[in-house]
Amino acid sequence: MQRARRLPNLSRMTGMDANDVELKKELNATLQARRELGDEYESALVDSFLEKVDQRIDGAVERRVRRQMAEQQMVVARGSRGPKAANDSWGERFGFGIVSMVLAIPLSAIGGGIAHLPGLLVAWAGIVGVNAVQAARTTPGLFGGRRHKSSQDSEWED
Repeated sequence: MQRARRLPNLSRMTGMDANDVELKKELNATLQARRELGDEYESALVDSFLEKVDQRIDGAVERRVRRQMAEQQMVVARGSRGPKAANDSWGERFGFGIVSMVLAIPLSAIGGGIAHLPGLLVAWAGIVGVNAVQAARTTPGLFGGRRHKSSQDSEWED
């Protein structure tokens, strides 16, 4: 039971509740439409539902980014240091990895289905890039960091 407390919380990560009634209604409507329309429209129905889920996630991420920006502006306005690294928990990193892998499945299918191997490579390059940026953001100095100039270094070479 104690281990379950350490796992990431969906509502905390995305701003969406796992028991979201509206999303369940959308899924049920999509499944019902699939039963009525048959296999020919399955792909379009799945794409439509995934677009709705994507819009919900985008909205949740946008709200979270706005909140974090406002918090950072408050910190700057008060003249204190930025938020501590304690806000970046293991759960956030784990959740980001899980969400990344879940989204990799449809991105791989779309990229591979439309553009074959080049599309698949582009999709995975994007996934790797996003994860690298996230890793660099959460772990400063992971990729070598910046070299600080000493007072002896000059803009001009001798």
